[in-house]
Amino acid sequence: MQATYDDANLLLRLYDLRREDKMREARAWFVANFKPKTLADMQALCPPGSAPNAYMRQVTSYWDMASSFVASGVLSPELFFDNNRECLLVWLRVRKLLPELRAAYQDQAFWKSLEAVGNLFCAHMDKTSAGSLEAFAARVGAA
Repeated sequence: MQATYDDANLLLRLYDLRREDKMREARAWFVANFKPKTLADMQALCPPGSAPNAYMRQVTSYWDMASSFVASGVLSPELFFDNNRECLLVWLRVRKLLPELRAAYQDQAFWKSLEAVGNLFCAHMDKTSAGSLEAFAARVGAA
C-alpha cells in the first residue's frame, strides 16, 4: 500500500493527540510502570477507579484506535510502523495478558486491532531488520 498525503495527515493528527497533557501523563506512567505478567498483576497495579487504571485504559484504547486505522486499510502500515514504535511497546507489554482479559471480559474481540497490528509490526521488524524485535522487547522490558 503506497502512503498518501491523507496517510501523512492522519499520522500527524495521531501525533498531535499524543501530545495532549493527560495523554502524555498516561503514556509516561505506562512506559515506566506497566509490566504485569498476569491479569492478577494488572488488577493489583491498576485497580478499578484508580489513576493507574485510567492511564492504562487511555493508552491501550488510544493504540487500539490507531491500530484500527491500519487494520481497516485507512492508514499505510509501513508509514505507521516507521513512526509509532510506542504502539509496538504497548503491544509487547499487553500481548501475554490478552487471553486472560478476553476470558474475563467474555470478549474475544477485545484489543482486536492492537493485536492484529502488533503482530504485523512484529513481522515487519523481523523482515526489515532481523533481531531488532528481540532487542527492542528486551530494552522495553517485554521480552
